[in-house]
Parts: sequence; C-alpha cells; structure tokens
Amino acid sequence: MNTESAEKARIWSAVARRVAGRSLEGPFYTDRDFFDLDIAAVFARQWIFVAVEAELPEPGDYATVEVGPYSVIVLRDDEEELRAFHNVCRHRGARILEAGNGSVGNLVCGYHKWTYGTDGALRHAPSQPPGFDRGCFGLKAVHVRSVGGLVFVCLAEEPPADFAEVAARVEPYLLPHQLRRAKVAARTDLVEDGNWKLVMENNRECYHCDGHPELLRSFFPTYGYTEENLPARLRPAHERYLRADAELRETYERLGLPYALIEELDGRTTGFRIQRDALDLAGESFTPDSTAACRRLLGDLPTPRLGHLALHLQPNSWFHVLGDHAITFSVLPLAPDRTLLRTTWLVHPEAEEGVDYDLDTLLKVWTATNEQDARLVARAQQGVCSPAYEPGPYAETEYQVEAFCAWYIDRLREELQR
Repeated sequence: MNTESAEKARIWSAVARRVAGRSLEGPFYTDRDFFDLDIAAVFARQWIFVAVEAELPEPGDYATVEVGPYSVIVLRDDEEELRAFHNVCRHRGARILEAGNGSVGNLVCGYHKWTYGTDGALRHAPSQPPGFDRGCFGLKAVHVRSVGGLVFVCLAEEPPADFAEVAARVEPYLLPHQLRRAKVAARTDLVEDGNWKLVMENNRECYHCDGHPELLRSFFPTYGYTEENLPARLRPAHERYLRADAELRETYERLGLPYALIEELDGRTTGFRIQRDALDLAGESFTPDSTAACRRLLGDLPTPRLGHLALHLQPNSWFHVLGDHAITFSVLPLAPDRTLLRTTWLVHPEAEEGVDYDLDTLLKVWTATNEQDARLVARAQQGVCSPAYEPGPYAETEYQVEAFCAWYIDRLREELQR
C-alpha cells in the first residue's frame, strides 16, 4: 500500500469509528492531513460566508478573503453586480491584491502589470506577441451570491444545489432589517489558538455560558434546554423567557415578521438554523442593560424591542440581527490549531458614531464574549492534543454540537468516496 492509500485508509478508519453522541477523536482537531481534507471536503465545496454587501457599497469596492490555500477577491463590478475571482494573475500566478478591503478602477497585478476589469476580463498585457488572445486569460471566476446582504462564495465547480432553497427560506427573516443598505460600524479579526471545528462547536452550545457574564445580561442562559432537562437554578430565567417570548410573538405577528424556528443542521448538504428569539431585561440589544445600542433602527422597524434573529449556517458562520444593529461572524481555518474569527457590526446607513451610537457600547458584549470563547477554545485545543484525550459524551443541551459533527462527518464521507 502506497503512502497516499495508507493515509486515506487511516482517515477512513477514523471516520468509520466516529461514535454518535461523542466528540471527535484527537486527529480530527490536530492532524495536518485531516486539516487538508477539511479544506477539500468542506471549504472548497460548500458555500462560505465571507463578507457583507455593506463592505462593497460602490463599483470597484473589494474585499479579499483567504480560504485555506485559496485567496478570493469579492468585488462590486462597474454594473454594480457582485463578482468573485481567484486572486491569481493569469500570467505567472502572482497574487493581484493584498489582503484587506479597498477600492479599484481596474485590478492590476503588481508584478508585470497585467490589468483586469472589474468583470475579470484581461484588458492589458504588456509586451505580448501579435495574435495574443486576451479573451483566453481572464481571471478565474468564483461562484458568489448575496442572501439578504450576506455575501457567500463557493469554490466548487458545481455548488451545493440546495443553497438556493436555504436562501429562499432565510431571506424573509433578514429582509426587514435591510442589511444591504446598512453600513459597517466596526470589524475585528481575532486569531484563536484552536481548530476551526472547536470554534464552531463552542458556538453551538451554552453549556459553558456561565463564562460569559457580559453576554448573560441579555442572553437567556436557558438556550439548548427543554422543560424536561431544565435545572432548578435556571427556572427563574426560564419563567422570564416565557413571558418575554409570549410578548414578542405578539409583536412579530403584528409586524408580519417571520419568527418560527427552522432547524436542519444535519441530514442535508447546507445545514442551517434560524429563529427569532427573546432577549432578557429590556429585550432590545446585546448591551449591558439590553437597551438599544443605536438610536437609528435597521430597516423601517418601528421598535427596538425585537429580541434577536439568530442564524447559523454551516460550515463557518453565525449571525445576530437585532432591531438596532447586526453582528456577523465568519470562521476561516488557518492551520490545524489556528482559526480566524472575523466579526462585523452593522448599523443604519445614516447612523453617526458619537451621535446615534457609542462604539464602545456597541462592541462591548461580543468583544468580551469572543475573547472569552478564544480562551476556552485554546484550552480545548490543548486538551485534544494530549495522548490521554478520548472522545467524551455530549450533554443533552449540546445536541447542536452533535448535529454539527454528524454533518461534518457526512461531508468527509462524500469526499473520500469521490
């Protein structure tokens, strides 16, 4: 058996051994070969959340994103349509744009000045011989689409066919907030010392939420519990939740806002979960007292007391959309033990910092929560690296972690069978 076959057999064996209801074996989080398979089976085949339309308001505006070994340019073309291209010059492969955001008239490679339009067509290639056909050397396109102002790309030649159906189901929840018209108030990049799956798993449960004192001022600690497994200590919070939930359902019905839970995290190619849900205290926003962080509300909504719209899309994103602002989270793998978490805060397009919102107040809760989660993920990474580690059982409240892992294992099986 050659080395490649032996490695595939090793991974197949680990996939086959996976026990439902228990965490993954250590190599899934630590091994370079598993990480490379994750890129091929997940990040190079699924729709990946990479940006918001608010980052690309004008023709020529662009954002670059790194997905494993891939670099992708997402931009708004001269016709104001979204485009995405591999960030690779068709001459000798140089990277065209550096990491980050900006605005361009054309895309010019800094190496030999090959120049591309915002439609990806090659416009200028110096010193080429007569008969050189520029039409054969445009930038390689990447699939891109917006879902209610959230921008996704897919690196596969044939993207998952069910994404259009998922988009049609979640857009009615997003559209009342008019995220396409919003503006970026802030964006942070946090590199976590853990595998990307540990970052996603950590987000899918509130078993650890007593480590988030700032978040728990507004976020109910009963997330993931049912009436049957709710501990006595959480009963007062649950009673508050039931009252707030009943009040908000009346508001949602009056305003025509969809709010019902849709949860299809595994058993399909594009796993997702969406629900409009109550917040504690004032019930308006993720702030220390749960009151609105921004005086100008998103969209044309008449009240800030709307709780939060929570959307989770596998493999790499989650979102909280409120009456006054929205927060997006994008998870991008850097190495087996390093992951980039990109967080973006959106506000009304005419909201003024210092007048309509205080930036520190807007960022306080989720900046603290992200940093706390990063420390927890780093501890988890250290633990799964130990020879003493073995998969442990999930609590009932961690059912979404189990669903994520089951979905992930299905993606690996599909890839290994190709």
